[in-house]
Amino acid sequence: MMTETVVTVQPNQGPNNNAAKPDGTNQPGALSWLKINLDYYRTMPGQIKLVELVFGIICMSLASPAYLSGTHWFLFVVTISFIGTLIWTFVYLLGIREALNLHIDWLLSELVNTGICTVLYAIAFIVQLAVWTPAYPRYRAVNLAAGCFGLFNTLVYGFGAYLLYIEWKSTRTPQ
Repeated sequence: MMTETVVTVQPNQGPNNNAAKPDGTNQPGALSWLKINLDYYRTMPGQIKLVELVFGIICMSLASPAYLSGTHWFLFVVTISFIGTLIWTFVYLLGIREALNLHIDWLLSELVNTGICTVLYAIAFIVQLAVWTPAYPRYRAVNLAAGCFGLFNTLVYGFGAYLLYIEWKSTRTPQ
């Protein structure tokens, strides 16, 4: 008589499955708390962040290299705002807000960041346009275009700050 062997196969559920690791432990990986959240970028605030990043790249590429001191200020503001927006983009993309149990008012901190970026962008695009209007004809058109895109990004940051303010105000409990 032949013996019969039964093998039960369980499907692999990716890197976060509960199977034991080769060393015998059953602990999740170091970055298992991160979850990719692409649904945020289907919302209006997510799309605004992407537009801010695209306009920031356009401003940086049009205003580089900086020939005048006003353009140095403009590029400083654009770069700092770009880095801040990029950090917030990764916070939402990786779900860091939901994963960390810190006592941080995330909406208020993002609102303050976006509001500061709006004010700095407004000052920077005015400086950029004022410096390049009477300046060198060879590089004037590109730098004036950078200032115009700075104006557009100021409006986008302002609209993003407005949406964040509305959302922050709606989450506050009346006292």
